[in-house]
Order: sequence, then structure tokens, then C-alpha cells
Amino acid sequence: MSAETYAAIRLERFAPSFREGADIVRCPLTLPGPGEIRVRNRHCGINAIFDTQIARNAVDYVAIALPTFTGVEAVGVVDAIGDGVTGFAVGDATVTVRFRGGYRDANIGAESQFTKVPAATRDWLALASTGVSALLALERIGEIRAGETVAISAAAGGLGHLMVQIALLRGCHVIGVCGGRRKCDFVASLGAHRVIDYRSEDVGAVLAAEYPKGIDVAVDTVSGAIFDAFLANIAYHGRLVVGGAAADLEGRPEMVTAPRIAHSIYYKGASVRGFMNGLLTPDWPAARETMFGLYADGRIAVTFDDVPFWGLPGIYDAVERLLSGQSMGKVVVDF
Repeated sequence: MSAETYAAIRLERFAPSFREGADIVRCPLTLPGPGEIRVRNRHCGINAIFDTQIARNAVDYVAIALPTFTGVEAVGVVDAIGDGVTGFAVGDATVTVRFRGGYRDANIGAESQFTKVPAATRDWLALASTGVSALLALERIGEIRAGETVAISAAAGGLGHLMVQIALLRGCHVIGVCGGRRKCDFVASLGAHRVIDYRSEDVGAVLAAEYPKGIDVAVDTVSGAIFDAFLANIAYHGRLVVGGAAADLEGRPEMVTAPRIAHSIYYKGASVRGFMNGLLTPDWPAARETMFGLYADGRIAVTFDDVPFWGLPGIYDAVERLLSGQSMGKVVVDF
């Protein structure tokens, strides 16, 4: 029996934060079984809100039985294949976006859980994970069409900066919302037609003054005042897509003194729609193909946060970096 092991982050207890609930453990490194491959991870992507909610057992569609491995997305290189595997060979680069496959040095699973990519690099990881989310949020849920006005919150983030580019490629007028000069300059450099700095501008007032016909599609991952501003300025038949609630991670009750949401959408024929990528798995392959094609043609680019993180210990810091709101672009940890 081999004594070789690999390291992984495993949720050992439910806790208020990912750091408090998850430990680095060592596990036996086994050979893949029939139909399985073994991958040595090179990079993993960070999904801090999901990680935090998993640690709290607060993700409705994921049943957690402790202990459980963590992390969603990783890219690496195949170093062993099991009997019957036909889609992979040793040395192939591959990405996985399946929960429990991200925060670990090595990953063994059915070959159907992995997608072959040209190289085990950060870019292909981001495209297969966050890129797919960006495309599906806009096109599958938001149903964007050429000529529409599209507003995107957290526009300088890993998800937001890709949505800005996709909406522009689809011929939309794009409004990006973010905080601070550096982030605003970045979103403007992507080609956004209007960038609103929520730290120095009133988002709702800007939208009301500059877009009197309203927003056709808004994608919000922040909640709070930005959600309210988008809702108040939604156009006739507009679609407000909720892709997260970063400002309301604790879910604390608020005293709301405005009319119920029905009054904001009924007479406009508008809608508020939830986007949860994990519930759209049948749409992933086509979305991946689209994103990979846009990247290969040089029509879309991926930006990564400029703070480096290394190894499994760095994942805890990367999660907290993303939650802090200071990051710009996709947050990735290198192995």
C-alpha cells in the first residue's frame, strides 16, 4: 500500500466563517478506479460567499454531511487514469467546477466531472467557471438583447468584469457600478459606457437622471442600496437578475419602509429573477464552448486580482480578501 498522501481543506464543523470551520488535512493518495482520472491541481478559484455559506450550512441546494471537502473550481494536469477512460490521457490539462474538487492538491473523480482545456492556466480556469456564470446570468436568465441598456454591480470583480465585456459584445449599452477611482478606471478601460462610483455618486439618482427610460437588464450581486436603485429604475419589461447578496451576507433583518416589490414591477411588466449557476448544469457545456471561443478569438480577456496567494494556507486569506471588497478581477490561488 502506498504511503503517499495529498493535502486538502475539509470542513470539519459548522462555523460562522470558513477559516473557523475548515482544516487542512492529509489524505491517502490512491489510484483512480474504473472511469476515473486523477488530477494534480495547479490553480483554484475562490468563491468566498459560497465558502462562507457552506461553512454555515446555509446553501439550500447543497446537503452537507460533515466532514466534507471544499472548494468548487480548479485546473490541473492528469497524472493517472483508470480503466475505461477514453476522454483523457496522462498530461492533459483539465478543469473541474464541481463542489468538493477545488481546495485540494489532488483530485480523483469520474472523467465526466472534468473538462479538457488547452492548458492548466488561470485563464482557462476562470473562463470555465466564472466565465460560464457571467454568460448564463446575462443570456440565460437576463435574456439580454442588442441595443438594451444593461447595468452591472461589482463591475470590477471577477464576475462583473466578464459580464461587462459580454454585454458589450452583444451590442448593449453598459453601465458598470463599482467603488473607488482605481476600479472605476478599470471598468471604463473595458469599454463601459457609464461607470458609476457608488462611493461618491448616488446610484439611483444617476440612473434616474441619465436613463429616464430605465434599465432593460440589471445584474446585482451586492444587494442593499444598489439593488434598490436598480429596482427603482428598471424599464418596462426589464429584468433584474439577483446573482448574490454580498452586502447582506449575514442576512440580518432590515426595517423596510417602501412599498412591496410588487408595486415596483407589476405596472412595468418587469421581473426579478434569481441566478444560481449550480442549478443550470445542463447549460454549462454550451456556455463553456462560447466563452472558450470568445477567448481564443481575442474578443474577451480575463483580469486577476494583483494580490498573490499560494498553496492551501493561502486559500483562507484569499477568501477573506474577496469578502473584504478590496479585490479587483478574479481571485485565484496558485499551487
